[in-house]
Amino acid sequence: MDLFGRIFNTVNAVSNLFTNPYRVREVPLLDYVGCPRIREDGRLLLYKSKTARSWDCLLVNPLTPQNAYRLFQLDSETEAIQKFHEYTIKLRPFYESARQGLRLDTVQQLTDFLRSHPNWSLAHVAVEMGLRESFRHNGILRSVNSTECDGGCTPLHLACKKGDVECIQELVEDCQARQDIADFNGETVFHYAARQNNPSVIEILCSTPTVGINHLSNSKETPLHVACRMGKSESVLALLRCHAHCDIVGKDGYPIHTAMKYTMKGCSEAILDFTATQIHAEDPRYGATPLHWSKNAEMSLLLLNRGSNVNALSRTSETPLHIMVKRDRFDCAMVLLTHGADPNSKGEHGNTPLHLAMKKDHLELIKALIVFGANVEQPNDFGETPGLLAARSSKGSNRKVLLDMLYNVGAQRCFPPDTQLSPAASCSTAALPMDTSSGIGFQDMIYMSTALSSMLASRDTVDFMEDGLRVHDRLLGLDGGGIRGLVLIQLLIAIEKTAGRPIRELFDWVSGTSTGGILALAIVHGKSMEYLRCLYFRMKNEVFCGSRPYESAPLEEFLKKEFGEQTKMTDVTHPKVMVTSTMSDRHPAELHLFRNYVPPETGRDPTFKSVASFRSVTKPEEQLVWRAARSSGAAPTYFRPMGRFLDGGLLSNNPTLDAMAEIHDYNTCKKRQGQSEQVKKLSVVVSLGTGKPPQIQVGTVDVFRPSNPWEVMKTVVGARELGKMVVDCCTDSDGPAVNRARAWCEMIDAHYFSAVAPEKRLSVKGV
Repeated sequence: MDLFGRIFNTVNAVSNLFTNPYRVREVPLLDYVGCPRIREDGRLLLYKSKTARSWDCLLVNPLTPQNAYRLFQLDSETEAIQKFHEYTIKLRPFYESARQGLRLDTVQQLTDFLRSHPNWSLAHVAVEMGLRESFRHNGILRSVNSTECDGGCTPLHLACKKGDVECIQELVEDCQARQDIADFNGETVFHYAARQNNPSVIEILCSTPTVGINHLSNSKETPLHVACRMGKSESVLALLRCHAHCDIVGKDGYPIHTAMKYTMKGCSEAILDFTATQIHAEDPRYGATPLHWSKNAEMSLLLLNRGSNVNALSRTSETPLHIMVKRDRFDCAMVLLTHGADPNSKGEHGNTPLHLAMKKDHLELIKALIVFGANVEQPNDFGETPGLLAARSSKGSNRKVLLDMLYNVGAQRCFPPDTQLSPAASCSTAALPMDTSSGIGFQDMIYMSTALSSMLASRDTVDFMEDGLRVHDRLLGLDGGGIRGLVLIQLLIAIEKTAGRPIRELFDWVSGTSTGGILALAIVHGKSMEYLRCLYFRMKNEVFCGSRPYESAPLEEFLKKEFGEQTKMTDVTHPKVMVTSTMSDRHPAELHLFRNYVPPETGRDPTFKSVASFRSVTKPEEQLVWRAARSSGAAPTYFRPMGRFLDGGLLSNNPTLDAMAEIHDYNTCKKRQGQSEQVKKLSVVVSLGTGKPPQIQVGTVDVFRPSNPWEVMKTVVGARELGKMVVDCCTDSDGPAVNRARAWCEMIDAHYFSAVAPEKRLSVKGV
């Protein structure tokens, strides 16, 4: 049936083609010799045909006087005369302005268009047909600013909608078409041009002074708003170059807010490149900055990198972080947190972002906020803590996980403080499940921090002389572990908060390996722990991209940005820092320490007998900080070597013992040089780790010559497990390494503290 239907439609269309009375055909004028001429006007003739008993309208072509175009062939004299008079008015400007005459197909399109749009002005028809030659005809010029068209647009509106540059240029430069006329929707020609993303059109329109470029339409949009909404970045740039204003309020605020609402990055960049102050523009309805309007991480990063205030308050006292939590925009929230957003900022009704996340039962957002320091005990204006909201709102599988987590971080209040309960009940943990499994929780962290802070923050006469200087030294050791350096940062934040002093002021020596080395250098250069936490999350996104091995260039650019391209190791001398690395240009490989002080001269023979000559190592005053950090973190299979340097974790993943040996050599050297007054006894050693994998059972590590296929498989499995065991043992930062360091400290009467995190929970050793 479908086949027959298509055949019928095709036949019907063909028959209409030949029976259509308005089909234009080229006919000889001799065919009308002897036929009565009913009307004549210019080149238009109306004949009554004798043979066909019809009324035919002819358009004489001066280039071919023997032939003419038959415009119609009608059976009704009244209809024929009416249509003839219409054609005499509307066709004259076109055939008179056509220098080469009108072609058959042009005449057909023109007559069809005149019939289908009887209310259009001739100028509109000329634009739609692209007949630019006719614009200078008086019959066209008189309607060049006409609004007799669908929607009330002018011919220039129509030309902008079509994007016909030559036609626009003709209308603006030669016909002086007005640009300030608005259509029925209140849109000028600039609104139409803004949709095309063709800067040439806008530049032509702006060649003459006009106010239409900043006109507000009925929908409260300027042309710049329209371009931002539709993502036409080229139009945005052209409009801005032509003095379009960025400070006109539309339905969505300023144009920058519109660009953010519709996630148009190119438009946002164009506006900010042109007017940097728009980064702080507040929309009139909410008083919100563009950062409040951001909908994805990329747009948030764009604004933050250009100086947007991450903690800007809207009229309702809400920060961008409040909005991202409300809208479930986790990626945006993470970007804000890693750029310093305050997780404890109070918004509407005193709610912090954590309150809002609890209400929405968004587990991942809750975790992120707590990691970045959100206060689980901070009440809102109604006395509700996040823990109380969690107990009320959390459902399903999230509930137990969330309440366990809150207990582990110290949430205690489960009822509003003004409730009619006893003080003991209102501040208890009765509504939170008690997790008594092994591992460290919030209270354990408090105990550890308290113990360390009592040692680190004391100012008694034992540790200090009369001039305020310490007579004993303190050492901080930071293990390797890649992105798990976040564990180190969280531990250091806890210590810092309890001690009430920056980590940099608590220690005289700081040592680190790999990620710990980067942290050690950052601490020495005065970077705060909160900043470093944000930094590490950004590093995770910017450096650890794709699959291993990762590109080295992003890491190097990251380190240059943080430490400076020309910063030397000796530019900061207190506290003393040593960062481990492995010199791989020799066998056996040798441990190297990047220092910010002159290395001690031990007077001992070299560790290895050398049978080859090696390049000398650059002196500390010539070593660049970023290169030292890069060398310490050049982990094989993760990043390429930094010249001859590999990751320090290959020889010293836990740098504590090597650091203590270095301090001993340093003090011995000072004594030998007669500077015993500069020697200080090592009294406190703090060693922090990034994680300890759980012990699992190994099937076999047997490697032998196989005699059958089954033994081949056993050998492969054994070799794999043996290789893994060797690597793990070499890079182990716990176990024997900790025991040796503890024994060393006990022998020299120094306090030793060590902490390392297993797979899920943090365990503390030696407190």
